[in-house]
Amino acid sequence: MKYIFANLKRFDIPKEMDGINTLAPVSLWGSYLTGQIRETMNQYSAQAEFAVFYPEAYLLQAADAKAAEDGWKVGVQGIYRKDTEKGGNFGAFTTNRTAKSVKSMGCEYVLIGHCEERMDKAGVLAHAGITDSEAVNRILNEEVVCAVKAGLSVLYCVGETEAEQNRWQDVIGEQLDVGLNGVDLSGISVAYEPLWAIGPGKPVPDSDYITKIASFIKSRTDGCPVIYGGGLKEENARMLAEIPCVDGGLIGLTKFSGDIGFYPDGFASIVEKYLGEGK
Repeated sequence: MKYIFANLKRFDIPKEMDGINTLAPVSLWGSYLTGQIRETMNQYSAQAEFAVFYPEAYLLQAADAKAAEDGWKVGVQGIYRKDTEKGGNFGAFTTNRTAKSVKSMGCEYVLIGHCEERMDKAGVLAHAGITDSEAVNRILNEEVVCAVKAGLSVLYCVGETEAEQNRWQDVIGEQLDVGLNGVDLSGISVAYEPLWAIGPGKPVPDSDYITKIASFIKSRTDGCPVIYGGGLKEENARMLAEIPCVDGGLIGLTKFSGDIGFYPDGFASIVEKYLGEGK
């Protein structure tokens, strides 16, 4: 089984507000986009498990747009590290979304440890004069524990910066060992994000490099599915599909020049090429 994920980040922000959304008004964006890509996901549901990570505002739209017979899953882009409990906190989580809250909205997946989340948490710690990667991973571990307890599947992201490349095993090893400490791994997939390769004009990791990292992750997690999180796109779809220890990919943008953005036709093309239809 392959795994194909899409992270919609904040692609809903209209162009006139410095975003990239030209697809639909914000009030309709979640349901419109879901309606446009669900046919592709259902078409290939026998070959791959699909999940789409939405900004929180669109979770209910996505859940409503998902038909009972659909095989794909609704995902959220992050959760809080605490949750409601019987006899304890009943929901006093202003500004924070908990695992149980998104589960009740129809979510089945959560994205945890994405490089943008890691940078945010590290930035907050930096304001207190703290530089501690293990502290970031401990916070992420609390989120993973809450997600698993609520019955959510997790896509957990790891990866090294350019400055960390010469010690990638230590960096990714800590992210895995601390972030997944004490967790039942049966519902965990791991996305590898090579931070040094993300962005225009950056070098692209080749098959050998990705194989090396993916094999390490599998050995450290008792064989959890490994997803390429540096961006599954048309240009690398066939290369990634041919790496035996890579089990899928994470799609962000589908168009990287001109009117950049996430477009349903581009999503379909990437899926077709990755799964072998567009050789």
